[in-house]
Amino acid sequence: MKQRIAHIALVVKEYDEAIEFYTKKLDFELIEDTKLTEEKRWVMVAPNGAKECCLLLSKATNGQQTASIGNQSGGRVFLFLFTDDFWRDYNKMVDKEIKFIRPPEQMDYGMVAVFVDLYGNMWDLLEPNEKNKGVLD
Repeated sequence: MKQRIAHIALVVKEYDEAIEFYTKKLDFELIEDTKLTEEKRWVMVAPNGAKECCLLLSKATNGQQTASIGNQSGGRVFLFLFTDDFWRDYNKMVDKEIKFIRPPEQMDYGMVAVFVDLYGNMWDLLEPNEKNKGVLD
């Protein structure tokens, strides 16, 4: 049996500002943007070359969802962006004024730094090494 996580829903304020951030600042690909109703769209973005999982940008529609924007993981790192070249991507992100809240650090599992997206969700930028158990073939 094979299973995989296909999409991770990320609650956003507005579709277009989220698309702009992820495609222009993080260089993600816009996979799909389909209008479902006057208020709802099916919007998926993913890092270039990603094949297993993408973000489903979901516009907040009520107070509880709005309150969760930027804090979907209760103040912990929420998402992990793996890279094959940490310094290339780190420097590119700094140039695009991505805010890093923890500086680059070599850890047992790889080179890592923590940044925030446009809403304040925390992400790890991580170049895993051979000790990283999170790398799946």
